[in-house]
Order: sequence, then C-alpha cells, then structure tokens
Amino acid sequence: MNIKFVFVLFLLITTKISIVFGQDALSKADTVIIGGDTLIMLGDSLIFTTEEEPIYWERGGNFNLSLQQVSLSNWAAGGASSFALNTGLQIFANYKKENIIWETNLTINYGVNRQTGRSYATRKSNDNFIFISKYGRQLSKKIYLSTQIDARTQLMKGYSYYRESGAEEDSRSRLSDFLSPGYVQSSTGLNYQTTSKNGAKFSSILSPFTGRFTVVLDDSLSTAGAFGVIPGEKVKPEAGISLNTTADFKVMENVSWKMDLNLFTNYEKLGNTVVNFNSVISLKVNKYITTKISTIMIYDESVYIPQEEGPATRAVQLQNLLNFGIALDF
Repeated sequence: MNIKFVFVLFLLITTKISIVFGQDALSKADTVIIGGDTLIMLGDSLIFTTEEEPIYWERGGNFNLSLQQVSLSNWAAGGASSFALNTGLQIFANYKKENIIWETNLTINYGVNRQTGRSYATRKSNDNFIFISKYGRQLSKKIYLSTQIDARTQLMKGYSYYRESGAEEDSRSRLSDFLSPGYVQSSTGLNYQTTSKNGAKFSSILSPFTGRFTVVLDDSLSTAGAFGVIPGEKVKPEAGISLNTTADFKVMENVSWKMDLNLFTNYEKLGNTVVNFNSVISLKVNKYITTKISTIMIYDESVYIPQEEGPATRAVQLQNLLNFGIALDF
C-alpha cells in the first residue's frame, strides 16, 4: 500500500470530497485506479479491490493406505494368520505460462504381506518408483515440441522363492535391488496434448531421438549380466525411437482412470519393443475411502524371469492389485 493510496483513502473517508480533477464528487459506481488497485464509490460506501495475480502452478497429490489382517486360533477350517499392507504416494506439479508447459509426476508404491508358518514370513508384494518430467513449447493449439525424462526403479531388494527337492523350507535368491535395475529414458519429439471441457487429459509424444539407459549398480547382478548389461558393466546405453502416451479422465461419477504407456525400440533391433504399461482405476466411495485397481505390465527381452521348472526365460511381467482403504488428496 503506497503513500499515494493512503493519502487518497484518508481524504475519501474523512472529508467525503471529490477525487476527480476539476469535476464534481464521485457519482454512484465511479471508479479510481491507483497503482493497480481499484477504488469504487457506491453512494457513501467505498469498495477496495485488488487485481488477482495469474496462477501458473498447479500442485497436488494423493496418499493411500490399506491394511488387511487375518488372525486364526484353533480354527477347525484350517488356514494361516496373515497380514498385508499396501501404500502409495502420487505427487504432481504442473506449470503453464503462455506457450510453455512443464509437468512433473512422482509415483511411489510399496506393499508387503506376512503369513505365519512359512519360511521368510514377510515378503514384498508391491514396489515401484516412477518419476516423469516433461518440458514443452507450444507450436500450435495442440502440438508441442517436448523433452521428457522418465526414470523407473524400485526401493527394496526383490527375491524369488523356491523349494528344492527334498527340502522342508523355502529358499530364496535375490533378483533385484534399488537401481538394479534402474531405467532412465530421455526423449525429444512432437507432443500432441489436449484437455477437454470436462477435464479429461490426453498426451502422446513420438520421439525419434530417445536415449535409454539400463542401470545395474549391484555388483553381483552386474557381474552376472542381469537385465541385459554387459557382465561387469553398470550401465547399458541404447538409442532408439519411443512413444509415450498418457490419459487421465473420468469414466463416470466417482470413477476415474489414469494410464501411461511407454514403448521403446532400439535402432539396432527395430521391432524388439520394450513395453511399460501402468493403469489405475479409482472408485471413490467418499472423501477418504477409495478402491483402486492397479495393473502394471512390462515386457523387456533383456529380462529373463526364473521359472518353477526349466531355465529362466523371457516373459510378460504382470501385476494386478486391488486396494481398498484410506485415500487423502492434497
């Protein structure tokens, strides 16, 4: 509030005299603008308004938690006591000003289950970390020239469990760890992006200039050449073409669907496509209770999956998760 404004406000309130140069007193609904602020005189009433600054940032997120417990004692029908926990965190920060956009999303999911009467009673059931950040400049109404960074890994060690012939307890072998593997993909290309009147969002980036890096920091996994790296190396670089598509819209009242699909093919092996597909259907019961149906599908010819019988082989990785619990939006 500057000195000029204070002085004019004082004159209006105490003397009710005119602020119009060489004219009569302010008539009904007269307006005086002082330094970007506005004074409106309605009869003997003074209304002060301030212009709102434009909002360029949109921020928010969601946290969900679900628990399940089964406790049995002298239960004639049989079974085992168990406990399961699943939790997820999604955070976003989007910036838009004139012809520039910058969108960032972070998703972290983790879950465990525990069952009495088995070796390694507590086992991981869900674990992923996904960070996506996209910067773009608008070329036309729905077309942007965009650069995107996509980073994916897990937080905790991953194991496969098996029972050898004649053994009474399960054994396990370590398959993965934090940044073992980690996938970092950088792509630049044309981005078709649109938002409908009802808030539905769709985006698709086709990038002929994509660099993909497979990271295996664990020494033992690196030495074994896991996830396609050269044995003993920590990073496998690739150059190729990628297509990244995201969608976020309401299917019906209190039901929404978010999905992202990332396809990558190496220039050296065109046609051998790495697929990452994530889908989340949210059914909102009320402000705090939500049911989520999550699906993750991955196919990577560099990843060999241990089988119950026979050698490890390439296979489609599929995870389905039904989560009913507390959800907080912020």
